[in-house]
Amino acid sequence: MANTFQRGFSLLAVWANRGTEREGEKMGEGRTMEWAARAGHMAGIPRRAIFTAVGTFAKMVTSLLNTTTVHNADSLLRLVRSRPPGVPLLTVSNHMSTLDDPLMWGFRGFPVTDAKLARWVLAAEDICFKNTVLSYLFRLGKCIPITRGGGIYQEHMNEALERLTDGEWLHTFPEGKVFQEDAPIRRLKWGTASLIVRAPVTPIVLPIYHRGFEKVMPEDYMFGRRPPVPLINRNINIIIGQPIEFDLPGLMEIAASKSHDQSSPKLGWPSLSPHGLDETAQKHLYSTISEKIRIIMESLRQFGKTFSKESY
Repeated sequence: MANTFQRGFSLLAVWANRGTEREGEKMGEGRTMEWAARAGHMAGIPRRAIFTAVGTFAKMVTSLLNTTTVHNADSLLRLVRSRPPGVPLLTVSNHMSTLDDPLMWGFRGFPVTDAKLARWVLAAEDICFKNTVLSYLFRLGKCIPITRGGGIYQEHMNEALERLTDGEWLHTFPEGKVFQEDAPIRRLKWGTASLIVRAPVTPIVLPIYHRGFEKVMPEDYMFGRRPPVPLINRNINIIIGQPIEFDLPGLMEIAASKSHDQSSPKLGWPSLSPHGLDETAQKHLYSTISEKIRIIMESLRQFGKTFSKESY
């Protein structure tokens, strides 16, 4: 039965692709099912259906079956609903479970079922895009596939940059993978920092720390496997910080002074236009920005230890 369903869904995805392949090729070479991620795909009906279903699931798990408290939710709600036109929003958070997204948007009062307001999110290609069915579903859910180890200039990072250029909301997990230990925030990957620098309009960067989803979907629940369904009666805390400000001109000036350092190995990055920063300067710039985000996320983690439960 499952195989029959998968074959049927695969045929549906192939049918939906007819008439869009040529246009999809123009949108970016080597992008996985980008046509399915377009707002106008099949009049937007499949996307709305996905967000209604997944959003309802997130609301049920986060708001009904578990106890969730949120600190500073108004900051996120305001920026999602009414930030200045053309200004992108970039939220960053720690990564505690494979269900962080969508569950972290399922708290009371958040418009998680609204496909138009919903975030774009970077998703691991080897997990979320393993076959045609998953690729189609995750693309409808505004997910952008990222190849781990593919570098910050891989083609799908350019797609993420395009979403920021459009003034959209993008969420990233800059730790790069799930960490369920109660430990300090680890060194962040540079992809998020590169998007901040490369975006034509500097995004509003909003940090988020959450705790509790690792108990809803533990990695090692039984015999080293995750539970088949999310667990219930757990406590979840979501702590939303304040927007992070970056003096990008000043940081770029400092980074430019590092351009003549040839000691680090080269990865073949392009020069950063229009700033003219070479690879060495970019590494310094991205490292500095990433460390600032990490420090702020760690401060949210520390605050979370004393965060008293409050009704949202």
